[in-house]
Amino acid sequence: MNLFSHSYGQSTYHFIWCTKCRYKTLRSEHVKSLCELFIRETAKRHDIKIRELVVDDDHVHVAVDIPPSMSVSKAFQLLKGTTSYLMFRAFPNFRKRYKRGNFWSIGKIFRSISDIQQGTVENYIRNHKSYKQMALTGYSGL
Repeated sequence: MNLFSHSYGQSTYHFIWCTKCRYKTLRSEHVKSLCELFIRETAKRHDIKIRELVVDDDHVHVAVDIPPSMSVSKAFQLLKGTTSYLMFRAFPNFRKRYKRGNFWSIGKIFRSISDIQQGTVENYIRNHKSYKQMALTGYSGL
């Protein structure tokens, strides 16, 4: 859980995106490491915290914490758009492969993740009234 100016919460997601047409453009270790560096720099610039990052031959997996004011779409737009721009600048020959200027495919996969179990949340919601009663009596068992 993260503390923000007027809130407390967690916006953690697992993002996956692929290269256009699943071309294995990222197969070289040099290209992979630069792509990873560009993703990390972009995330840092926009207050996106990277928990885990793996760059594969034709896709990227990243677990991120995004600020509460940022949408999932905006986070994808920043990460994919900026890294695409930087990859084309670092490797001008990629323009021959990606003639329309799209390094990443338009598709994306995301899933929210959490450090607590779904059952714990369901149990808390189910027993909310009893927890509220305990709080009123001074019990701090949570």
